[in-house]
Amino acid sequence: MTQTETQQLSVRPAQDNDAAELCDLLNEIIAIGGSTAYEAPLTQDQFSSKFLTGNGLVSCFVAVGSNEALLGFQWLQRSEKLPEDWGDIATFAKANSTVRGIGSALFAMTRKQALEAGVVAINATIRADNVSGLGYYSKMGFEDYNVIKGIALNDGTLVDRVQKRFDLA
Repeated sequence: MTQTETQQLSVRPAQDNDAAELCDLLNEIIAIGGSTAYEAPLTQDQFSSKFLTGNGLVSCFVAVGSNEALLGFQWLQRSEKLPEDWGDIATFAKANSTVRGIGSALFAMTRKQALEAGVVAINATIRADNVSGLGYYSKMGFEDYNVIKGIALNDGTLVDRVQKRFDLA
């Protein structure tokens, strides 16, 4: 295929047997660095308890390519740091994927599930140096509402976090 693959995507709820492949996908992103607040790799058990069965879980959807490979996932949970009718979102796409539309397909399902769960707004907190993440959430219709200044990375580097919100009502 050319530089950008055109593939049929399907989106479905994440399943327990997806944990190993999704954990590997996230750990590869963490190893590359610069686009997630996670800095240390997760074990499969840590991944499962955070993204598949964690407290406040609203949804976790996976994007599946035509070859059945998992191309990304999007997770939505309620958080004690946010109003009780808000959700907190995270999106991860396979590193160096050339497949287009992963994030849009995931967000369509997450948005629908959020509405069904009574979520009125979705928060995304993105590292200020994550240009692609900031662009993705803006493209989905999220708007900036706060900046958390100077969060220290493990190496001591200070990086701001941009908070964006998407109002469902």
